[in-house]
Amino acid sequence: MNTASQTEAPAALDDFTGEEGSDQRVGLYALQEAMRSALASIRAHGLRSFLTMLGIIIGVASVIAVVALVQGLSSSISRQFQSLGGNALTVRAETPLEDELRGKINRLRLTDLDQIKHGVDGIRHITPIVAGGGGNVEIRNGPNVGTGVMLGTTSRYQDVQQSYPRYGRFLTDSDDDTRRRVVVLGERLRRDLKLPADPSGHYIQIGNEWFKVVGLMEPRGEMFGVSQDNYLLMPYHTALSVTGVTDQPDLSITFTVTDMDQAGAVKARVSSLLRRAHQLKQGQADDFIVESADSLAKSFKEITTIVTLVVAGVVSISLLVGGVGIMNIMLVSVTERTREIGIVKALGAPRHFILMQFLMEAVVLAMLGGLIGVAAGYGLGFGIAKLIPNFPDPTVPWWAVAGACGFSGFVGMVFGIIPASNAAGLAPIEALRYE
Repeated sequence: MNTASQTEAPAALDDFTGEEGSDQRVGLYALQEAMRSALASIRAHGLRSFLTMLGIIIGVASVIAVVALVQGLSSSISRQFQSLGGNALTVRAETPLEDELRGKINRLRLTDLDQIKHGVDGIRHITPIVAGGGGNVEIRNGPNVGTGVMLGTTSRYQDVQQSYPRYGRFLTDSDDDTRRRVVVLGERLRRDLKLPADPSGHYIQIGNEWFKVVGLMEPRGEMFGVSQDNYLLMPYHTALSVTGVTDQPDLSITFTVTDMDQAGAVKARVSSLLRRAHQLKQGQADDFIVESADSLAKSFKEITTIVTLVVAGVVSISLLVGGVGIMNIMLVSVTERTREIGIVKALGAPRHFILMQFLMEAVVLAMLGGLIGVAAGYGLGFGIAKLIPNFPDPTVPWWAVAGACGFSGFVGMVFGIIPASNAAGLAPIEALRYE
């Protein structure tokens, strides 16, 4: 503590006595003096102050790094879900795990498409999507071989998914009606097959069948480290004939909702229609599921929020360790400055002034540690993100910064109360006798 600053304080306080509004002015001056003294003490013992703050710095940096990485991933996934079509709903078959283990797999029926198309109001751009080959299929371009997901669909697919050709054209109704052997590729599959930037007009081989490439879709990037461009699209009926599965194909149905405010009602109407069509009795579980990209994004956001809070809560325990370090150093500081405290109290400094001064020093130490920790945490998160291939850039939300700094200040206040109380409670005579 700066002795000069302490000896000036009581005199300054006396000057305010008797003046109108003196309580407010004395309080403001006391706060300013406490802040000035705290900063002077921190500068005077720079290395010790830094080591004291180190626990807070590590704790806050850990929290910020975790939050930044999770929030960056969450924002990236949310944007990718939105790019799948914010007003699109998808109906697909749902099979309980126990049924799968018994070899019973539920499938949507080809008649479900017509029933939804003609029996549900408030939808448009409805299109079937049939997965061919039971997953990834082998595709050849001369000596170049690639694997990708083969999907059969219609011309409405691009409007539902809000994904359009980058080069060439998309599938047409005429392609589907005549079962033409034409395909549209994803960017990743084009690279694997070593086709030119615009592959339109080239031929590729799927099994024993030759297909003409008529277009290349816009790239969609990666999700969870998995490419979304490793696929090809062919006309719906062409896919049925190529796979030879015309009775119960692996079918899903996608459509857009004309009014997103009515999305819940549309989902209910679709569910009711399919339950009747599938002759499901009351109480019997659905053998299908109706989902949207928006609901998936919300579910993912809820999961990441819970993960963020849990992990940040666990990591923030280290802040308590930093608080213990602050309390220990402040107790040492009180012992070192006992004689100075006695001089100031003998000159008339009130108890609350001494209390405020030491408490302010503890809070400033914690807040400075918190601010340094925020910067270090962002740098740590950014470094970790760069080390992980294709990981999105970290994002530090304002509430994480405010929460980290606020909690740091709270820790400094809680762990600074005991040293500050000890300093304020010293008897002037005993303090002056202290050697």
